[in-house]
Amino acid sequence: MTSLRFDSEALDDWRRIHNEIIPTAPLSAAEVEERAGRNHLEVAYLGALAVGCATVRAPEDDACVVIARVLPEHRRRGFGELIYRRALGRARESGARHIDTVVLASNEDGLRFARKHGFVEIDRYLLPGDVIPFVDLRLR
Repeated sequence: MTSLRFDSEALDDWRRIHNEIIPTAPLSAAEVEERAGRNHLEVAYLGALAVGCATVRAPEDDACVVIARVLPEHRRRGFGELIYRRALGRARESGARHIDTVVLASNEDGLRFARKHGFVEIDRYLLPGDVIPFVDLRLR
């Protein structure tokens, strides 16, 4: 059974998943706590096993950013779809006119998932000191 939740126990799981999938921008526990205060964060569980996570950022400039992440060993089993659909619903409830996502360029699975779901690339950028760009995409 898969469940999605976010509570104090899930903070470490969300952080671990984020840091594994985005190794170029690892977050500390304090940074995750700060993000949880301004964004909606969830972790997807298969029983007690954390398999993925979601971020829905508060709308800004008529756009809401939705990010769904699934650990590589759990991909192609429907978890991404579950995480994405739930996050997309939350973003649409926010009243945002546009839905965006962001994927690390080296995450080919993530880019393929986003494109399959109707996202198109709108920008690429490097964070200071990084060598792998992030890709911003917008839902058509």
